[in-house]
Amino acid sequence: MMPSVYIDGKWAEGHGPRLVNTCPATGEAVWDGNASAANQVDAAVASAREAFHDWSRLPQGDRTTILERYAEEIGKRTEAIATTISRDMGKVLWETRAEAATMKAKVSVSIAAQNERAGSKFEQAAFGSSHLTHRAHGVLAVFGPFNFPGHLPNGHIVPALLAGNTCVFKPSELAPGVAALMAEAFQAAGLPDGCLNIVHGARDTGGALLNAEINGLLFTGSANTGVFFHKHFAGRPDVILALEMGGNNPLIIWDPADVEAAADIAAQSSFLTTGQRCSCARRIILPEGKFGDSVVEAIIARAKGLSIGAWDEEGAFMGPLVSEAAAQAATDFQMMLSKAGGKSLRRLKRMDRGGGFVTAGVIDVTEAHHVPDEELFGPLMQIVRVKTFDDALIRANATRYGLSGGLVSDDDALWVKAHREMRAGILNRNRPTAGASGSMPFGGPGLSGNFRPGAYYAADYCAWPQASQVADKAERMGAQGFPK
Repeated sequence: MMPSVYIDGKWAEGHGPRLVNTCPATGEAVWDGNASAANQVDAAVASAREAFHDWSRLPQGDRTTILERYAEEIGKRTEAIATTISRDMGKVLWETRAEAATMKAKVSVSIAAQNERAGSKFEQAAFGSSHLTHRAHGVLAVFGPFNFPGHLPNGHIVPALLAGNTCVFKPSELAPGVAALMAEAFQAAGLPDGCLNIVHGARDTGGALLNAEINGLLFTGSANTGVFFHKHFAGRPDVILALEMGGNNPLIIWDPADVEAAADIAAQSSFLTTGQRCSCARRIILPEGKFGDSVVEAIIARAKGLSIGAWDEEGAFMGPLVSEAAAQAATDFQMMLSKAGGKSLRRLKRMDRGGGFVTAGVIDVTEAHHVPDEELFGPLMQIVRVKTFDDALIRANATRYGLSGGLVSDDDALWVKAHREMRAGILNRNRPTAGASGSMPFGGPGLSGNFRPGAYYAADYCAWPQASQVADKAERMGAQGFPK
């Protein structure tokens, strides 16, 4: 049995229900332990609360030094992190190596953001001086997703610690393994005990953490779960919420010179990470006519030709979905679209190798009725054909989400119009939607979040500003109507 509770720098066995995670590519059990019980979650939060006093008062330079050492320790563990994530959730090794590298790079980006967005400011004034400083919130709960189980929680934890907070981290039960390597790296870097505690588990463990005495919740995951969290903390303005909740993302392709390049961008946008990125394009919007037809043909050719394999297979572009349940959900979603009038151009199918393996699918939903505005986390591309570019913009914005979107076009005027009218926090031109810069904010409106974008802007939700007017001594105000 693997230990599942990490408090004050020590691992212990959980007292909750048993959890077993199996690799969706091989079926082997890769994590087996008991979930953290409610009293253990409370102990983790209490430990973080006690550690907060000294950590938040440590000079910024000292906290920065420890985080820089953490980056070095992550670099030493790149291959172990990559292999662990791949075995946990099936992502191919070239992608998980990139994820491990991103975890290391996150530190320097977060330090720059902390200095720029949450630093201090001093100005002379007639009465003395004005000061702007930033204060940590306290104990922040971090809920990690399965698709980037290292990078995404790391993107919350690093800026939170830099700002002086302490954290209690609940990894996804579908990808739990990397948390131990993160704890090991933090410990080797000299992070004081209690500043990062870890509680493994599923819904019950998460519920216990929600109900504990936390000062904030940092979450990346589905819209349904994020909305539940938002409702849970209704009437609690004292708890900071940073919710990143995915999207039903559109990509418009409109008369570029290179059809093959356009198809490459579309396939990369929809099928990267087996469609398990919140920024993946779910809806490809194309004009009616020969140009649109040629792009669809090129996309289908790419879907047919994708190399699909286990995480350690050479040359594989796509691994399996995270679980057999996820694979079944993808085929069920496709069947629902077909029954609604969608025309399957390339079927997403369960592969005979079992586990979470599926093929990439393409379905034309132009004539379908009552297509749900939902995010399917899988490699199923929906094609929409329209008459005009204005129609394309209308269809692109016909969603409750607003995370990412894009335009593939050589026409500068169309980009100006799209940039002005498309409602997406990440809006790319002639680039895939499934990618973002760590030096920019990551997030979007609608059901994609609560206007607390992450990445470079994570510094904003990890600290609150404190403005001060300072005079060396108290003096009489001499205000109108005051007694002399």
